[in-house]
Amino acid sequence: MGRKPRNMAAVLERLDELATLVAELTKALEDSREENRQLREQLDNAQRASARQAAPFRRREAKKKDDDDKKRPGRKVGHKGTARKKPDQIDHEHEIRLDACPDCGGAIHDVEKIVQYIEEIPPIRPVAHRVVTYQGRCDHCGEVRSTHPLQTSRRPGVQLGPRAAALAVGLNKHFNLTMRKTCRVLKNLLGLSLSPGGLSQMADRLADRASGQYDRLIETIRGSPACNADETSWWVGGPGWWLWTFTTPSATVYRVEESRASKIVEETLGDDYQGVLGSDCLSSYNPIDCRKHKCIAHHLKAIKEAQTLPDSGRSDYLRQWKLLLKSVVMFHRMAVRQEIDEATLADKRRHFEAWVDKLLAKPVVRCGEAKIKNRLAKQRPHLLTCLYDLHANPTNNAAERALRPAVIARKLSCGNKTLRGKRTWEILASLAQSLHQQGQDFIDHLAVHAKINAPAR
Repeated sequence: MGRKPRNMAAVLERLDELATLVAELTKALEDSREENRQLREQLDNAQRASARQAAPFRRREAKKKDDDDKKRPGRKVGHKGTARKKPDQIDHEHEIRLDACPDCGGAIHDVEKIVQYIEEIPPIRPVAHRVVTYQGRCDHCGEVRSTHPLQTSRRPGVQLGPRAAALAVGLNKHFNLTMRKTCRVLKNLLGLSLSPGGLSQMADRLADRASGQYDRLIETIRGSPACNADETSWWVGGPGWWLWTFTTPSATVYRVEESRASKIVEETLGDDYQGVLGSDCLSSYNPIDCRKHKCIAHHLKAIKEAQTLPDSGRSDYLRQWKLLLKSVVMFHRMAVRQEIDEATLADKRRHFEAWVDKLLAKPVVRCGEAKIKNRLAKQRPHLLTCLYDLHANPTNNAAERALRPAVIARKLSCGNKTLRGKRTWEILASLAQSLHQQGQDFIDHLAVHAKINAPAR
């Protein structure tokens, strides 16, 4: 009789263990079912996406924002409103008097004047010029030919003048209209007949004349105190190509190459680049022998993704990194606006250096924390460069904004068909973007260089 209590206690203890085991197995089963449901949902989405006809560069579903996350349309509350500017020159005056009621003809009183300005475009027709030139032979120079300032080509027949040619190429390469749509716009709005093939050949000729300016843009990039770079997939008669952009506040260079390797960066920046190279964390930028700064926005995005992991959602470690990186951006902007002096900035540098080292030395066990710690430890030399050289941007947004017009063009045409076409696009798109940054008009600039007797630049 004395053994029963001990046996009963053992049985109860065993029952508790079994109950705990059943609960764990039940939870594991529920987790497996939930994981299975998610995988099935992902598989269904992938199968639907593969069957859906869309451009090869469409935006992935994961990057699309929900309606709750989208910004409200329009400007922020309190923003100063804008209105159309009053015309500098009045070409026609119209006064419509109100001497009687326009409905019943009765007398009118308390008449007030209302002034309105209307800007209208008159019907446009091309101005046609018949140009007769002559060719002959000089005893000293050989064969010579007379030229006219409106000529853009020496070929006989019907040609477009320099401004019309510049407008056609600008619509295609700067405003990203397709070649066929550009030809329709010229025909319907301006009465100019041009085929897509003719537009392509015209763009090639203008690109050849602007090649020297493209080379000078590369020299501008090489002499800049800071440069931001980025890349995206491209198409030249097929996949496997990459569009690179290198941008500064005053110049942008596009390069389309069949490589994503560091040699493209080295060829563009030169062997001895003295500025700061801003980029994302792509390994192609690592071998470049210059000062570097890695995009803080990409680090913050990685932290946000790490916080979605089951064990890292409320991680204080990740919140500390987020606060640190956002503070770096804030103090860089304050320093650029000269809201803090050099002594204060130097003190902040020391503070951030110690903060970074403290976080990197802290032991972590969660998966999300380990990912961020490894990522930022690898990029430790390039985390705070923007505070030591204010020319460096904290983020790589400048390069991503420079890519945006090209990405829009890619959605329409995928890229280029030929090597000649890709070279033309590189030159003209780089020149258009750079002139836009400098506050100059691309079409006016191109019209000067469209002439066959244009001065060399």
